[in-house]
Amino acid sequence: MSTAPAPFTADDYRARMERAAQAAADAGLAGVLVAPGPDMVWLTGYQPPAETERLTMLVLAAGQDPVLVVPTLEAPDAEKAAGAPALTLRDWTDGKDPYAVTAPLLDMDGRFGVSDNTWALHLLGLQGQLPGTTYAALTTALPMLRGVKDAHELERLAAAGAAADATYEEIKKVRFAGRRESQVAGDLADLLRQFGHEQVDFTVVGSGPNGANPHHEAGERVIDHGDMVVLDFGGLKHGYGSDTSRTVHVGEPTAEEQKAHDIVREAQEAGCAVVRPGIACQEVDRAARAVIVEAGYGEYFIHRTGHGIGVTTHEPPYMIEGEEQPLVPGMCFSVEPGIYLPGRFGVRIEDIVTVTEDGGRRLNATTRELAIVE
Repeated sequence: MSTAPAPFTADDYRARMERAAQAAADAGLAGVLVAPGPDMVWLTGYQPPAETERLTMLVLAAGQDPVLVVPTLEAPDAEKAAGAPALTLRDWTDGKDPYAVTAPLLDMDGRFGVSDNTWALHLLGLQGQLPGTTYAALTTALPMLRGVKDAHELERLAAAGAAADATYEEIKKVRFAGRRESQVAGDLADLLRQFGHEQVDFTVVGSGPNGANPHHEAGERVIDHGDMVVLDFGGLKHGYGSDTSRTVHVGEPTAEEQKAHDIVREAQEAGCAVVRPGIACQEVDRAARAVIVEAGYGEYFIHRTGHGIGVTTHEPPYMIEGEEQPLVPGMCFSVEPGIYLPGRFGVRIEDIVTVTEDGGRRLNATTRELAIVE
């Protein structure tokens, strides 16, 4: 088993918070307001209780120290967070108005970037205290906040990708025919955990006609001999995401099934090959899509070519027509074209790719040939 990477330090979190505050200022924002969720974990190392109605909010602004507003009863845990030495804690007790505690930290007429999962309850509470403030979702206002990964983050993403690859190599050894999709999905989840994932986010097993639904929830359909089966699985290892797709076939495929798989494999190769610094995200989509369109299956490629990945398995940037964000070394995203023939079968092949100084590097290395399973 590989050793765990060195933990992030207070200096790492301090640098991230400073970078976020400066990015907000550069975008014309008064600051950033961060609620519990992946942004808070990435910026501070603190993960509050998942289900709490009590206000917890990180306030970042250029030129002022970061402040984390927390309920008093949760302050001891917040103080233990790796990033706590890089910020000031301000707690509030039940019975007090948390918005009155938070409002003095904000420019009363400022526009703030707000983490996407902030409760409306809390945003409206702040607006009640500061009616002159306005807000924009971070995905819109600062889409690249977490987009460029440093060397330590890339190490974690590579480890997650290797664990997903090991999972795929093992899942090909199990029996598919005569078993329910849900049983194979359970095998995938068990294997991801066996190879070090602390969290499994999805295990898509789309057999036969179910494979034509890109986000099919593994169900009770019994997989049969002759089925094409789309496998798409991933989660978090050391806090960073994996996400890979391969398509297998139970027994020998028909000529049409093999052709569709070959087209998708060529499209996925084209999407990966075009990756390099400076090109727009949409060029990755265009390169992969052109292969499928030229082969006559364009109407059956029904989703974007890729999405970013980091502390969540889906995040900006997105590889889709109209996205002109240039690729930058350190970005990580999926390249996952597909063909989906309604009522018949589907094919998808997906790797995570990171942008290097002069091109791109895949974080998944398993064969992209159509695997035959039993």
